[in-house]
Amino acid sequence: MRAVVCTGYGPPDLLQVREVREPRLRNNGIRIRNHATAVTASDTLVRGLKFRGWRRWLVRAALGVRAPRVIMGMIVSGEVEAVGRDVTAFKPGDQVFGMDGFRAGAYAETVCWPATTTLAIKPANLTFEEAAALPYGGLLASHFIRRLNVGRGHRVLIYGASGAIGTAAVQLARQRGAEVTGVCSTANLDLVRSLGAASVIDYTKDDFTKAGPFDVIFDAVGKRKSRQAMANAAAALAPGGVSTSVDDGFPKTLRSDLVLLRELAESGDFRPVIDRTFSLDEIVEAHRYVDLGHKKGNVIVTVLAGG
Repeated sequence: MRAVVCTGYGPPDLLQVREVREPRLRNNGIRIRNHATAVTASDTLVRGLKFRGWRRWLVRAALGVRAPRVIMGMIVSGEVEAVGRDVTAFKPGDQVFGMDGFRAGAYAETVCWPATTTLAIKPANLTFEEAAALPYGGLLASHFIRRLNVGRGHRVLIYGASGAIGTAAVQLARQRGAEVTGVCSTANLDLVRSLGAASVIDYTKDDFTKAGPFDVIFDAVGKRKSRQAMANAAAALAPGGVSTSVDDGFPKTLRSDLVLLRELAESGDFRPVIDRTFSLDEIVEAHRYVDLGHKKGNVIVTVLAGG
């Protein structure tokens, strides 16, 4: 099968499309013909080893000292080819989508994951590429929106509202009845409004800390980029309000959240946001684009054309 191999930690040019052996189907696993995946911010962090201190050594210990031992990619959107003898939740022919940040392997035409990982039946009204735009931002945003106990009547500010996590967080907070304010650049104001934000702040012109008070402030960008902007976030909080970052804690992905994303997408209440789509052979260009740090929503890679 064709897959992307990362030959070292560093720039996107270290990614190469090669012929590799297909992964082995285990008794508790499912084999998926992968039609589409996503290049996430997490993928580029691992590829570039963009971590400090002990985290760099942890990544090397887990994935490989000189280069990742595993095929990268954590998002799958494809069709089940076969299932292990112990699997009852899925069957051949099922169209599925999901995420596994530990096993990875999704930059490939065939993926074998345990059936117990975060997988669900694909939304019937979405293409494989559109479905691939749901899990990363949707599952991470679901974790934090739930942890922050966002509910009806809450005033919620989402910093970085136009990224993969931010676009999902805007929609999920709105679904829970919150009044959402998004913070993004000038070019993305209309996008964030279209997702349901009641108001939008252009961070290139205005200081969001003067717009409060907010019950919840959620930094959907991460501290590498937002540390300075979020330094005075407490000034915009209402009494008893809370501010948190996507980097605070390790998100737990739940199949129930993925099923909810499917239901919301099928009902038209959640819209996948895709900035650009690349082919598998354009994986280097896809990573270069994500590295720029200005993508809107998700960057998708078509693995098998015609899906």
